[in-house]
Amino acid sequence: MSPLHSGRKFYKLQSSPVLSSNTKALTRCQSITEAFEVTHSLGDAGARRAANFTNAGAARSHGTDVTTISKTRRKRYISQNDMLAILDYHNKVRGKVFPPASNMEYMVWDDTLAKTAEDWAHACQWEHGPPHLLRFLGQNLSVRTGRYRSVLQLVKPWYDEVKDYSFPYPRDCNPRCPLRCFGPMCTHYTQMVWATSNKVGCAVHTCHNMNVWGSVWKRATYLVCNYSPKGNWIGEAPYKVGVPCSACPPSYGGSCSNNMCFPALKTNYLHWFK
Repeated sequence: MSPLHSGRKFYKLQSSPVLSSNTKALTRCQSITEAFEVTHSLGDAGARRAANFTNAGAARSHGTDVTTISKTRRKRYISQNDMLAILDYHNKVRGKVFPPASNMEYMVWDDTLAKTAEDWAHACQWEHGPPHLLRFLGQNLSVRTGRYRSVLQLVKPWYDEVKDYSFPYPRDCNPRCPLRCFGPMCTHYTQMVWATSNKVGCAVHTCHNMNVWGSVWKRATYLVCNYSPKGNWIGEAPYKVGVPCSACPPSYGGSCSNNMCFPALKTNYLHWFK
């Protein structure tokens, strides 16, 4: 199915996976082109499957209420240290975008998103999914083999795509030619800094035998991060340019922290681990 639809258009409903290996990585947009060094980003055919959903308002209003997961009992789907590292890194990146953002929202942890990420990570499939949730959620994937030291080894390659990005659209790809994008991928980065994507939930899983484009990886460390509301909409920039916090939604009550619209939280993200 083409990623173009009537009404609102989709481009990269979910970001393309990032492949990290202790040997080499591949970069491709519509096809594999050549081998590059470690941690280069890549796109896969699965990332181009577009959901049959054109009502943007409905998609955004659903948020994370797309599953029937019970919240009566909270469970850890990721270690506390990894969760803090991922969340803090995202907010650091979001608060320092250039040009500066006037409507960048502070990102918070969402347990429902973490649960859906854990379910998918446990399946050890190197593709985006599950399809029924991708209508509502943004998703970044990363996998690596070899020595594993920190979850940021899997997250930083998403940010590294900033070198290939020129606001408001990638240098080699813009909304007018989504099917003819042969340049470097940067949709992981744009999902990270999508102003209205203010919730994230991730999971890390060790896959003992993971098929990555025809190669079986032993003991692969697989990271899945889900975002809500989803980003990467065709024809839209990730954020509005202007004085930080000058265009925050009214729900934030004028609160601003580190150049981001800051929510009036009654507690912080540590409550997930009590």
